[in-house]
Amino acid sequence: MTRDYSKFLPPKMKGGAPKRHLSPLETLGWHSFFAQQISVDELAETPPVRVVEVHRNALHIVGDGIDVAIPPQPDVTVGDWLLLDHAHPKSSRVLDRKSLVKRRAPGTDRQVQLIAANIDTAFIVTSCNQDFKIARLERYIALAFEAEIMPVIVITKSDLASDTQSYVDRAQAISEIVPIVTLDARGDEPKVKLAEWCKPGKTVAFLGSSGVGKSTLANALSGTQTIETQAIREDDAKGRHTTTSRQLHFVPGGCIVLDTPGMRELQLTDAASGIDDVFADLHSLSTRCRFSDCQHMTEPGCAVLKAIENGEIDEARLGRWRKLMAEEAFNSSSLAERRSKDKAFGKMIRRVTKQKAKRG
Repeated sequence: MTRDYSKFLPPKMKGGAPKRHLSPLETLGWHSFFAQQISVDELAETPPVRVVEVHRNALHIVGDGIDVAIPPQPDVTVGDWLLLDHAHPKSSRVLDRKSLVKRRAPGTDRQVQLIAANIDTAFIVTSCNQDFKIARLERYIALAFEAEIMPVIVITKSDLASDTQSYVDRAQAISEIVPIVTLDARGDEPKVKLAEWCKPGKTVAFLGSSGVGKSTLANALSGTQTIETQAIREDDAKGRHTTTSRQLHFVPGGCIVLDTPGMRELQLTDAASGIDDVFADLHSLSTRCRFSDCQHMTEPGCAVLKAIENGEIDEARLGRWRKLMAEEAFNSSSLAERRSKDKAFGKMIRRVTKQKAKRG
């Protein structure tokens, strides 16, 4: 069943509603979801701080009157909220996340890479040029849906395209619940057209490949030019990696912006529900197949293949769905196997250590 994402849509405010002044923590993205996880005593003894940068040897954290670096912790990512233990910073507790964006890390070691935590809106950025690829957009939307983050497709370089509507039409065919915005990343259009998602205290992320204008958009929202940008290559519309790390940028009186490096490889893992939401039509049809384990290839009584024959479903879309489902299943199973082996190895080490201690 497709999940209800209406709660992630921007709230419609009644005219004349007074604006409430945000506290220092609220300007960093703090709200009731996190406050409910701690007691008054904890709030005083271990103040909440947010991870704004992750370095190899340190975490840059910011809070109410706090702006320091502390030792890194495993499985902590940009956007996380910690309860800062001043005496033992490395033991600072990580609060439960409202959302988490992750992927299978590049390479063959079968690890999960955490991208960002506690994001409210994911702007999935593409361009009106050769970068525009439906399959890539579907991956990013599945990633956002799985994390229960509202995705918004942002199509840049609209000023350079003679037929912007064709890009919009193709993007709209992906999912009827994902908003689509076309704009020129330079000038005032980003502030105006993205304003409803960029409210004070909200955290937004720009995701997409290199050269689509993510850093330009982040600069436009912040009103600065602090994030380095570069032009794309004219021959293939591909960009260079100008952003090399994930970092939160704070817009004065506004939202928190996460600019991310372009990801050449986006391997999905633990994202079956997100894929089902992107391909809601195919997922719904699959429940009507004669066999519960139908692979939608040659099986008799396959409702998906029947829809293809009747021209109700695009065969290319079915192919992309199969590919993502197979990839996700393989990555998830291989990662589960890795976790199981790591757990077994840990138990063996503890057992050997206890035996040595007894003999000693």
